[in-house]
Amino acid sequence: MPRARLELARYAALQNKSTLLRQIAKADLLIIDYFGLAPLAESVRRDLLEVLDDRYDPRSTLITSQIPVEQCLAYLLDPTIADAILDRLIHNSYRLTLKGGSVRKQKTTLAARAIQVR
Repeated sequence: MPRARLELARYAALQNKSTLLRQIAKADLLIIDYFGLAPLAESVRRDLLEVLDDRYDPRSTLITSQIPVEQCLAYLLDPTIADAILDRLIHNSYRLTLKGGSVRKQKTTLAARAIQVR
């Protein structure tokens, strides 16, 4: 999401932000990885709502996050925008909640063991 915010800011400065938002809305699959990693500015929350509204039904959106859905309202700050964003995300969605430790940590542990064996 940090790079997306930079791109939105760049397009806004060039006064082409609506063009970028339309392109994002038209993608067959939009992947938002690490959602909730950093706070979102009000303008980014509004842009996110606009994109999700345009994508609702005709396109697919995949979001990864470590924030439970129940905490998204608090993360998104503005209750009205947060409710609208979650409404577009949760309805007609499949939600997978993963359990267990970090896969990266497991890989590091396995690599360390392999080095010790040698």
